[in-house]
Amino acid sequence: MDYRTLNNGVKMPVAGFGVFQIPLEETKQAVLDALGAGYRLIDTAQSYMNETQVGEALSATPVARAEIFVTTKVWVSNYGYELTRQTVLGSMKRLQTDYLDLVLLHQALGDYYGSWRALEELQADGKIRAIGVSNFNPKQLADLIAFNRVTPQVNQIEINPFHQQEKEIAYAKKMGVQVEAWAPFAEGKNGIFSNEILVEIGKQYGKTAGQVILRWLIECGIIPVSKSTKIARMRENSDIFDFALTADDMKKIATLNDEKSQFFDMDTPEMVEMFQGFIASRQPEIDKMNAETEDVREARSEACPASKPFRA
Repeated sequence: MDYRTLNNGVKMPVAGFGVFQIPLEETKQAVLDALGAGYRLIDTAQSYMNETQVGEALSATPVARAEIFVTTKVWVSNYGYELTRQTVLGSMKRLQTDYLDLVLLHQALGDYYGSWRALEELQADGKIRAIGVSNFNPKQLADLIAFNRVTPQVNQIEINPFHQQEKEIAYAKKMGVQVEAWAPFAEGKNGIFSNEILVEIGKQYGKTAGQVILRWLIECGIIPVSKSTKIARMRENSDIFDFALTADDMKKIATLNDEKSQFFDMDTPEMVEMFQGFIASRQPEIDKMNAETEDVREARSEACPASKPFRA
């Protein structure tokens, strides 16, 4: 596995395995299989509700913890300085680790300023090696950089051949922020795996369209996070380091960009309304998960002197 060095010197694997939408009963084995296939970056989130199962896999794998780059994300309803600080400690407990390699703020909504201050402090305390954001546009990223002590190490955004986000990537690179791609396969939309251009490029190297997409992202300096519960597909998705795309290949892939999200436009009022409803619908589950971490607050009270009583 190759690595990229973040703006604080932390080394991050260039390809990751994500567990979004993997059924809880399959998550532990999927993570174990991914580690067996060579993945060393595991990406989860509080809102995925499967941190516990990921933690079980991390505890069971023969791969040393120091070799695994563990990422989670703070959910919007856990935003605010105090709640973010406590729930990140809860994530650590569920993931069965005493530190996290990367923690992201999941959306640019709500009190993400207070949450960012909590992440800065947890990083300074040695609880988190790298901190970043997800789904932040250039203006939001610029705002966070301009008025806080720590520049995000990572911004994870939607990037795939149909939504290449060139301006967003260029700004992040200018500011020294590593870009990470969620949904690199666009969840199979628009016949991406049978796309004529991607398939033809793949034939030159004995690779699939999916492998071409992942290789394209890596050569663009982007870290892709892909998902599968099938071992054969995991191995295929990690077998992308024995070929390189030509400049002509890259130009052909560029023609697929229609500059439209395959899921939702992050910069509209409608998106905010959609997430408001989604957050409300998930709140009972989030509250239950948070309540289970109260003992973390008590156990960590000396390490977190600025924390106030936990609020579920």
